[in-house]
Order: sequence, then structure tokens, then C-alpha cells
Amino acid sequence: MTAAEPAWRERVISRSVDAARTRAEERIQRFLDAAFELVDEKGSTEFTVQELLERSKQSLRGFYEYFGSKDELVLALFEETVREASDDIDAAVARADDPMAKLHAFVVTLHEWCDPGEAPRKRGTHTRRPISELSMQLAAHHAERIRAALAPDAHRLRELVDAAADAGLVTVADRRTASALVLQTVMYSWFGNRLVERPDRRIDAEATWEFCRRALVTPEGA
Repeated sequence: MTAAEPAWRERVISRSVDAARTRAEERIQRFLDAAFELVDEKGSTEFTVQELLERSKQSLRGFYEYFGSKDELVLALFEETVREASDDIDAAVARADDPMAKLHAFVVTLHEWCDPGEAPRKRGTHTRRPISELSMQLAAHHAERIRAALAPDAHRLRELVDAAADAGLVTVADRRTASALVLQTVMYSWFGNRLVERPDRRIDAEATWEFCRRALVTPEGA
């Protein structure tokens, strides 16, 4: 029978692991912050790894220690944006009083995160707009990662639709399909707005919500 490690050794190893993890998290965040700054300045993700290294003041070896490629970094930016949006959506939904108000909060908040014409989001220093626009391109080659990143929002929306339906406020027959269509309508409304020349004719968050609300209620329940 092998003797247990001395308690002092376990404490030392634990502290070493914790310190290494903290250093890694700090370095990763520096890469992310630098990448978001470059995205804001260029209005796209067309920056080079060398530019990222100069901005973050880190090494090429350090970059490849955490990211296999620039594409991997862009995916991380997208996932970070989705995570922040989810936190914002959860807070907005929690403040709403009834099932339909919660659905409204979900749709409006998600629209504000996805529409490239909106103001910069929470945490204030980055617009994140090109990341929203890249979601369709990323999905073409990284569908599994994109699907996993969006899964919590899709699940939350389905729960909200179920709650509204159980309360008699939503009357669609197929809740799953209805939830998916609402999510797609809201997420990619920015694309249609990009094609509209006059700003006053673009579809805003409230107009998108009104369309989704009517789609979720049959004529009998409208």
C-alpha cells in the first residue's frame, strides 16, 4: 500500500498549480484584450499575429501555447462575446415580471448585442461588432463550436417560450421550432439592416420583438 503524500507537499503543489493557472489566465486575457482593441481599430478581424504580439507585449511562443492558430483566437473572441451577452440577457430577463415580459427582455437584449448598428456593449471598451458579423462565416467551418457557444441562449429561450405557453400567452403548436425561428430572426436581423441604406428604415429591437410576438400567438389568441 502506497503511503499518502505528506500534507505539506500537497499544499506546496496546490499553491504552485494555482499560481500557474492565474498566470495563464492573465496572459490569455492580455491576448483577448489586445485582439479586441485591434478589431475595434480596424473594424474587422484582419489583423496579423505579429500585430497582436506587439499590442499584447507577449511572445509568439506564448501565443501558440494557448491558441493553435489565429482562427482559434477568433473563435475565442466569439465565445467570449457570447458569454458576456448571455450574462447581460440573464440579468435583463431576471428583472422582468411575467413570462411575456421575460421573452421581450430576451429578444431586445440579444438584438442589441447582435445588431452592428448598436452602441458598444457592457464592459464598454470594445464594440464586438465584427465578431457578430463573423458568426455565419465561423459556423461554416466550426459549426460544433458555434453551436456549443450558442446552446445556453437557445436553451434559455426555449424555457421562456415554454413558460409563456404554459401561462396561455403563447399559442404556437411547435414550441421547439418557434424558439429556433425566434433565435435566428433576432441573431441575424443585423444582416438585413446592413443592406438598408437609410438608417430610419432599419429594423430596431422593438420592431423585431413585435414581429416575434405576433408569430408566437395564433390569431385566436392575438
